[in-house]
Amino acid sequence: MLQQFNPKNKDILVYVKDGLYPRSEAKVSVFDSSVQGGDSVWEGLRLYSWGILQLGAHLKRLYESAHALGFQNIPSESEIREAISKTLTANGMQDDVHIRLTLTRGEKVTSGMDPRLNQSGCLLIVLAEWKSLVYDNSDGIQVITSSIRRNAPQFLDSKIHHANLLNNILAKMEANNAGADAAVMLDERGFISELNDTNVFFLKDGELKTPTSVACLPGISRRMTLETAHDIQLIATQDDYSMVEFYNADYAFATGTMGQLTPIYMADGRKIGNEKGATLFTQLSDAYNAGIPGLCERV
Repeated sequence: MLQQFNPKNKDILVYVKDGLYPRSEAKVSVFDSSVQGGDSVWEGLRLYSWGILQLGAHLKRLYESAHALGFQNIPSESEIREAISKTLTANGMQDDVHIRLTLTRGEKVTSGMDPRLNQSGCLLIVLAEWKSLVYDNSDGIQVITSSIRRNAPQFLDSKIHHANLLNNILAKMEANNAGADAAVMLDERGFISELNDTNVFFLKDGELKTPTSVACLPGISRRMTLETAHDIQLIATQDDYSMVEFYNADYAFATGTMGQLTPIYMADGRKIGNEKGATLFTQLSDAYNAGIPGLCERV
């Protein structure tokens, strides 16, 4: 499922470092760490009419990722919130908007890998686009199992929400080549981790199941789903699960900021789901969506 260009985004203003620039002029230096080594962290935010969903949680993860990578001279939370507000106001955006928030280690004094070459502090990018939910108006997606393993903590901890996404991109390429929408990435032991771009859940015998966060990002939408399950008294467990268990699920779905709760109707050519699972998913999805307004923040 390929996202399409929205003509409304042709003349958007993008915040880079310290000000707003037209889309065609919004650029970073060839010496920036994001260009030199994918050395940056990011968050995907969703703007609804009620505000930005879970903004505080997203900013907390951004700061924790930057701290884990040893970034210096990080903009304050108030500065980042102000940059977001300026961007949305300048573009007249109030709803149905995706915000890509990127924080790089900054510009280097000369080309090289050493972080000591970054002596100008971090660089902030706020890219806001009019964009509907990726899987909106979709009856679901089909997935394949990728041969690319998801990074575990002994390689590169997935709790760092970094922008070096080659691991995920290679898995997505496999899905594209197979004619699927996304790829299930396994951990180094062969258990399900997550999709190449979202977390994954399934329903079985009246219970909700999701992989442990050993090798997956413990996503914010993932946490919201678990909290919603608790609210409606649906038993939820986090454990190691194989693709065989996934194939035989009563229902399966993905969770993420850009898709909310997205049904998965097929994996590796096996159809997934039954009427009982679909009914339970609808109950969970309705409760999840009902909770969104109360979790949105204004900037």
